Amino acid sequence: MRLGVLAGAGSNWQESIEKVRIAESLGYELVATGEAWGPSTIPWMTLVAEHTERIQIGTSILNVYSRSPGAIAQEFAMLDQLSGGRMVCGLGSSGHRVIEHFHGVPFDKPLQRIREYVEIINLLISGERLEYAGEIFELARGFRLDYDRPRTHIPIYIAAITPRSIRQTAEIADGIFPIHWPKQRFASLRDDLSAGASAVGRAGDAVTIAPFTNIYVLDGTDDEGTWEAARRPLFHYVNRMGDFYWNMLASNGFATEVGASRAAWAERDRDGALAAISTSMVREIQVIGPLESIAEQLEERSALGADLQMIQMPSGNPTEAGRRLEMLLG
Repeated sequence: MRLGVLAGAGSNWQESIEKVRIAESLGYELVATGEAWGPSTIPWMTLVAEHTERIQIGTSILNVYSRSPGAIAQEFAMLDQLSGGRMVCGLGSSGHRVIEHFHGVPFDKPLQRIREYVEIINLLISGERLEYAGEIFELARGFRLDYDRPRTHIPIYIAAITPRSIRQTAEIADGIFPIHWPKQRFASLRDDLSAGASAVGRAGDAVTIAPFTNIYVLDGTDDEGTWEAARRPLFHYVNRMGDFYWNMLASNGFATEVGASRAAWAERDRDGALAAISTSMVREIQVIGPLESIAEQLEERSALGADLQMIQMPSGNPTEAGRRLEMLLG
């Protein structure tokens, strides 16, 4: 079983660094941090690179609108030097609300844009001259990114959940970050990735499946509140995150729950929309149960095809978080 952690700087970056160092010492494979409309993730990754030795460091995710592909390549070139070749470049399209209303950039051609970013970043990190002709980018002056590179390829992971984006990810990426992916569908996801990879001459296992895995511990103090907390992100993604997520969940076996939740939310019945997320849906997508059962559930998901599960860094001080991180390993 391979685990990684999702960990940003938080309100106390020194404590957050210490937690990451504990995760590294326990064998967690990757620490990743996202960026939406909060602070930039690049300075935080620089600190992580400076204060760790072995753990891989990545983004989960950077969008492909607010920075040019050249700028992302430059940033990751420097970070790869600082970390000794431990970076993972996580990319995605984000959504039109963030891209158009925070960054002021038109949200157009997200799939094609991701493809061209990957191809351009790969060219620059490899050391080749940048001669590129795409639908979006025409780069014809032959610039080369010169630096003391520890390697000629930085792995690229892509946030993808739709059939078209999954197939494209299989063709161009090293990993996939699916979110709210049902555990019984990891095998079919692997089949889709293998088919897409094989079609372009890549190995069937070329893409690492690295799902975001939410954990909710039932400790007897407020189990009802914990169940509601586990339903809350599913409610949010079904009703308030555009069409991609609810379509994915509906096509992956939860059409009844999705339909009922969306119907309730159309009437602004939040309680009804939350209640429509069934217990079985929560158990299929989230990890929930007594603490002693969590490692077993993570192992089950690993056996079902989750190559590298990305969990949220536990709350609390470093000692408390460290105990929880160790228990999750089984």
